[in-house]
Amino acid sequence: MSTFAIFLVLIIIVCLLLILVIMVQNPKGGGLSSSFGGSGNQVVGGVKKTGDFLDKSTWTLATLLIVLILLSNVSLKGNYSQADSKLLQGDDTEVPETVPEEVPEQLPPADTTSPVDTIG
Repeated sequence: MSTFAIFLVLIIIVCLLLILVIMVQNPKGGGLSSSFGGSGNQVVGGVKKTGDFLDKSTWTLATLLIVLILLSNVSLKGNYSQADSKLLQGDDTEVPETVPEEVPEQLPPADTTSPVDTIG
């Protein structure tokens, strides 16, 4: 398994976790913390800190996702370091000709009179 494949699996796992954490949150302040019956004043049992945990985990997972994407790009570039053309390296490589062997016969000259001249 290549390093790029490992990074790809990690990126997919982090994406799924990030989706899960974002879906648990409620944009109106309810979310997971209000589902336990707690209001904004209740601190017993850590219900108020649930929102802080979800917020911090969202930022952590987003940062981890960006870092993994950048590292996968570096590992991908490392695999293709020999992608230069052989012509640029100066090897004695034979270049195929693009000119055809036979030259077609010349076509008869085109009629240069325009349709406007023939009408009037």
